[in-house]
Amino acid sequence: MTAADGGPPGAESARRAVEAVWRIESARIVGALARYTGHFALAEDVAQEALAEALVSWSRDGVPASPVGWLLATARRRAIDGFRRESALDARYAMLANQLADGEFSSGVALARDRPDDLPWDPDRVDDDVLALMFTACHPVLSPEARVALTLRAVGGLSSEEIARAFLIPVPTVQARITRAKKTLAAAGVPFELPPSEERRERLGGVLSVLYVIFTEGSTATAGDRLLRPDLAYEALRLARMLAGLLPGEPEVYGLLAMFELTAARFAARTGPDGEAVLLEDQDRRLWDRSAIRRGLAALGRASAAGRGLGPYGLQAAIAACHATAPAVREVDWERVVLLYEALGRVAPSPVVELNRAVAVAMASGPGPALSEVDELVASGRLSGSYLLPSVRGELLVRLGRTAEARTELELAARLCRNVRERSVLLRKAAALG
Repeated sequence: MTAADGGPPGAESARRAVEAVWRIESARIVGALARYTGHFALAEDVAQEALAEALVSWSRDGVPASPVGWLLATARRRAIDGFRRESALDARYAMLANQLADGEFSSGVALARDRPDDLPWDPDRVDDDVLALMFTACHPVLSPEARVALTLRAVGGLSSEEIARAFLIPVPTVQARITRAKKTLAAAGVPFELPPSEERRERLGGVLSVLYVIFTEGSTATAGDRLLRPDLAYEALRLARMLAGLLPGEPEVYGLLAMFELTAARFAARTGPDGEAVLLEDQDRRLWDRSAIRRGLAALGRASAAGRGLGPYGLQAAIAACHATAPAVREVDWERVVLLYEALGRVAPSPVVELNRAVAVAMASGPGPALSEVDELVASGRLSGSYLLPSVRGELLVRLGRTAEARTELELAARLCRNVRERSVLLRKAAALG
């Protein structure tokens, strides 16, 4: 809606318009500004200032015909004002100012009157800008927590409040992480650019791991009273789709995307009407999203077609595919799942992979062999403090008829679990054992 369509939209409509534009276009806006200014932190700061100005201006004057162009123009003016105030950067200010024709953007209108078809960024550079933004936000000089926060803020367009709500941490903590991340990038002299091709694949792993952390928290929240945080998971899925479009030749990007699609396909069946957790064997598979499963299988096919062998994310996607294509838990090809976990353990060894393999062994060969593997994990101490280990051990002991031991393990798992919904399942199982 514009002013010409019936007057100013009001504060609430303007807020919705600002949020919608930012969520969809934030990566392109910040990426374009970072390329214009050569300064990532400044680009993010002036973009946020432009959003604040838009809330006031659009409430009063209506949403402009080109909202993205308006935000870019306003942010660029803010950047130029900042350079003006810094006498040491006069030369750079002059360079930026010379990019604008006389009077261009002077009234906040996005496009010059004599060039109505101009885009607010170079169409040949958009993909590079977004990709450079991802690599910058996930730079190895940043802590893992800072990478996640900065990616969600700069690339995903989430507010500090949304990030804090998703991870159940205070808003000031999120804001401090983002501020610290931008200062760290500036202090380290990290340029806003795509890493050289020889470094790109090495650093791609860092980008994928950030998306993986975001999605994992969304698909099974580590704490709180909700099993799922679907908004967070779907944001990671959106960013993975974006990344796959930008790097179509990277099989692990498609492996990650496949895993996200196949996992998200089961979301609707994983909780009951009151938000309670529904175990895999009890899920109504008619609720599974078949379109998402098809997309996931197609992405897994793209990952496999490269002929390099599946990487860690592709292997996890292949395991998810075994579940997604089976009509029931008992009909899953558990022997194949065991083999896939063995392969995953070779390329990305971790105690969680070993624990998941033990679960698959229990389904394929019985609880006895699986319990031996779990006991080895207990003896190693590598999952000390995790509720997952006593949870799995308790389940295996139930199947072996050792109910007293099983109840002890399940009660321990419940004490260690920070998610209310998962804890209630564990307590219910323990209580059922008498």
